[in-house]
Formats: sequence, structure tokens, C-alpha cells
Amino acid sequence: MRFSQIIGHEELKERFIRSVKDSRISHAQLFIGNEGNGKLALAIAYAQYINCTNKQYFEDTESISSDSCGVCPSCKKYEKLIHPDLHFVFPVINSPKHKEPVSDNFLGEWREFLSKQSFGDLNLWLDFIGADNSQASIFTQESKEILRKLNLKTYEAEYKVMIIWLPEKMNVSAANKLLKILEEPPPKTLFLLVSEDEGKILRTILSRTQMTKIPKFKDKDILEWVRNNNPNELNAQELEFIVRLANGNILKAQEQCQKTVMNTENFENFTKLMRLAYSANIIELMGWADGVSKLGREKQKSFLEYTLRLVRENLMLNVVKTNEIVYLDKKESDFSSKFHPFITAPKAAKIYREINLAFEHITRNVSAKLVLLDMALQLTIIIKSN
Repeated sequence: MRFSQIIGHEELKERFIRSVKDSRISHAQLFIGNEGNGKLALAIAYAQYINCTNKQYFEDTESISSDSCGVCPSCKKYEKLIHPDLHFVFPVINSPKHKEPVSDNFLGEWREFLSKQSFGDLNLWLDFIGADNSQASIFTQESKEILRKLNLKTYEAEYKVMIIWLPEKMNVSAANKLLKILEEPPPKTLFLLVSEDEGKILRTILSRTQMTKIPKFKDKDILEWVRNNNPNELNAQELEFIVRLANGNILKAQEQCQKTVMNTENFENFTKLMRLAYSANIIELMGWADGVSKLGREKQKSFLEYTLRLVRENLMLNVVKTNEIVYLDKKESDFSSKFHPFITAPKAAKIYREINLAFEHITRNVSAKLVLLDMALQLTIIIKSN
């Protein structure tokens, strides 16, 4: 991965590039920040730049413009994450196939995951490998693999790079062994730790790393990413709404892009449900429940999640009397301007309970038609109550 493939973070990119140019590469570095801010991608791009054999470097009085070349043998291997001097450590799970798992057991899946989702988080990774409810960790046996790899001579690069994703997931034994390696690393070895929670990392490890805090993306960067990566045509208002809701998090922007297409259908079903509930039109509510029950379970769950959000936003309109912290697009805002007086705090709590109960039943494959009709009838009672 090249720096140019990562939006934003220009100042950080310049800092990394200068550290290489000035030969000030700290052997142990910690990239810390919230999810969806590109820190893992930055770590990979930094490692690729360090080992690029034809680094590009241009500098003027205001800034520098530099990157790995992308075409040398080292870069080509880094692009595919198959460079022999690039090593990864990341959380894995126990399975019937791997009783004492290490990262290399999942390396094929890891490369495929990063090729599709370079900004992914732990939940996306676990979903990708089908972890279900398994707990992910960096287990004790991983430290033996780290030692083995780092004691080997470099194959072809100047630096041997070990990228440790989410070191806070290391169990205590593995973390203590990592500490010993950090204290006396082999020559030309670079550790890049990528974390979301420094509070769960051993303080002794933190004290031996050079910390770089990775901020969230700027709104203009999120906007650029959405425009470049969303296949659906979005109008200016939808783009603004997505950027606002993302709040600097690429993953939230991605999730919202996926939901935007569904939101038109969700909005129509939501407004119809609430109008029928307000008018207590039981016959029409039965037809509504029948129609939504035919959408499929994932769309039904998406609708229920959407309904929870709309109820929350309408409650906020009731409580704070301002749109500043309310996340609604124009059509939602127009509807909510008349609907929100009915969503008082006591009613909102009851509505939340019914929607969450419906979500749970849908997840368990209970008859969707019965679940949705029961929810609609309960919402009718709640909305019509004083």
C-alpha cells in the first residue's frame, strides 16, 4: 500500500517520510487511535516506503511530496502483502482446525481481508473468518513465532518489519515475551504496533515505543472517500448527511453508504407504520406487517435498526429542541417536525423495548409476520396512550 492510496493525514505522512529521509526510524512505534481512521493502512504504507528500493522524494518550502515507487520488486510484494520480510501478528481464534492458533494459520484470510477492507476493525475481521461467538486473542504461542521470525536474517529488505495489529488483545504471557524482544531487538528490525486502546497495553511496552496518535479523518477526506468508493449516485444532501454521521470514521461512512440505498424503503415503511399506528388502522397494519415480512430477514433487521434511530432522533428533538445534535436528512426532518411531539421519554422507552424485542425474535427466526404485527399493535397502544 502506498501513501497516495490513503486519503488525508498529510502531516502524518510527511512526518513518516522525513523520519526515513533523516534516518530517524525508531525501532518500536505505536500507532494509536479510534477505529476507522486508517492507522493500519498507514503502518503498511510506512513499512512499504521504508523498504522501497526506489523511493520518490520531492520537497519545497511548504511541504514534501513523496511515496514508495510502487513498481520495484519490494513494492510489488508489499502490495500483495507477501514480502518475506513483512510479518503480521493479529488476533485469532481457537478452532477445531487450530487448537493453538497463531497468526500464520490465518495469513491467507488476512491478506484477502486487507485487500477488501484496509480500514477494517476487529468485528469485521472476526465476521470475515466466521468466528461466530469465539473470543479473539493473540495467544502465548504467538510469541514463539515472533522470536523465530525475528531471529532469521532478512531475505532481501533493509528492514524486517513486524506489524502487530491490536496488541491490546495479547494475553499477559505473550505481552511479557514481546517486552523482552522490544528491549533487545535484532538489528534492522522495526515493530509497528497498531492499537485502539493504549490503556490495555502493558505500561512497560508503552514506555518502549514511540507513540503516534492517529486522529480521525477530516470531513473533506471522508467526503472524498465516499465519492470515490460509492457506486451509487448520492445527492449533495445525502453526502452531507453521511459525512456528518461518520464523524471522521471511514467504517461508519461505509456503513452509512450501504444503508442509504435501503433507507428510502425503510423511511417509507417507517412513516407508513407510524401513521397507521396513530390512526389505529388495524386492517392496514396487518397488510403492512405482511408486506414487510416478505422482505427477508436482513432487510427486516435493517428496518428495525432504522426505526430505532428515527425514534431516538425524534426523542432528541423533543428534549433539546434543536437540530444541532440530531442526525436527520431532509425527508426525515420534514416528517419528524410533526411526528416528534408524540415521542416523549416514557413512550420512547416503551417503543425501544418493543422494537428490540422484535429484533431479537426476527434474529431467532420467529415468524416475521407475527412478530411485526405484534410490534405494530404494541406501538399503536403506546402512541395512542396519554
